Amino acid sequence: MSDKKLVHIVDDEEAIRRSMGFMLKTSGYQVEAWSSGQAFLKEVRHVERGCILLDIRMPDLDGLEVQRLLAERGVAMPIVIMTGHGDISTAIRAMKAGAVDFLEKPFEKASVIAAIEESFGRLVLADSATSRAADAETRLGALTAREREVLDGLARGLPNKTIAYDLGISARTVEVHRANVMTKLEVRSLSDALRIAFAAGLGQ
Repeated sequence: MSDKKLVHIVDDEEAIRRSMGFMLKTSGYQVEAWSSGQAFLKEVRHVERGCILLDIRMPDLDGLEVQRLLAERGVAMPIVIMTGHGDISTAIRAMKAGAVDFLEKPFEKASVIAAIEESFGRLVLADSATSRAADAETRLGALTAREREVLDGLARGLPNKTIAYDLGISARTVEVHRANVMTKLEVRSLSDALRIAFAAGLGQ
């Protein structure tokens, strides 16, 4: 992710969009404002990734519905919910559905900045996990299908005999595959091999 921090403000109230936008821009963030959930959803495939400040109460599509539709479309941008006093229970539902935090109106600058920074922290972690997964898949590409099956068994915590039985091969053959896995992955310990396996999603 680049150093540029973009915040998408999704709120039907122009006054909120302008005041929040001004506060964020003067705090060093880039801002894009959207007047409705529909407008944001319509363009979300083409917008730059960032953090979403999402109002709960909007006509037509409310914040929870927008959050659900974003998740359905595989949009993984972190969401901070903006809420009035009467909507706390709704905001909590949004957090249970994955929102980073909720902000009560009127907004305190420190709370807004803290929630946004938490969001960008999550983006960095997600990028890191994606990078690790891609690297792991590249390294696993050196393995044969059988070697990958043996590694998957090890990642599931199975002993050599069980892996051998499951794959219809001898325990000795499992040991050979296991040694080949260690060599091809260029690791010295089983724990190092397992870290690569877990990053690639094996052992589920």
